[in-house]
Amino acid sequence: QVQLVESGGGLVQAGDSLRLSCAASGRSFGGYTMGWFRQAPGKELEFVTAVTWHGGNTKYADPVKGRFTISRDNAKNTVYLQMNSLKPEDTAVYYCAARIGSSSTFYSTYDYWGQGTQVTVSS
Repeated sequence: QVQLVESGGGLVQAGDSLRLSCAASGRSFGGYTMGWFRQAPGKELEFVTAVTWHGGNTKYADPVKGRFTISRDNAKNTVYLQMNSLKPEDTAVYYCAARIGSSSTFYSTYDYWGQGTQVTVSS
C-alpha cells in the first residue's frame, strides 16, 4: 500500500508560479510511475503529467507543455510539479497518483491517489 500526500497548492495570480509536492509513504517507492492529474469544477479528471521511476520518461498534456515540469527525488520518496506562467484555466484540484510500471495518461490505470490540493489562479 502506498500513501500519497500532496502539498503546495494555493491562490496565485496569472503569471505566477507554484510548486506542488507529493510525498509517498507506506512501501518502497521503487518501480512506481508517478503522475499528476487535475479536476476543475464541473469537469472531468484530466491528465497533467507523469514521470517513470528512473525519471527518464516524462509525458505532458498539451495545455501545460513548456510551463509545467515534473521531477522526482526517489531518495525522499517525493515527486514535484513546478508550475510556471499559471493561467486561470489551470485552476483545479491537483491529484498525485502512482502506478507500477510504465507511464500512462489514463487515470484508471493508477492504483494510488492522494487527497488533492487546490490551485486557484486569479486573472
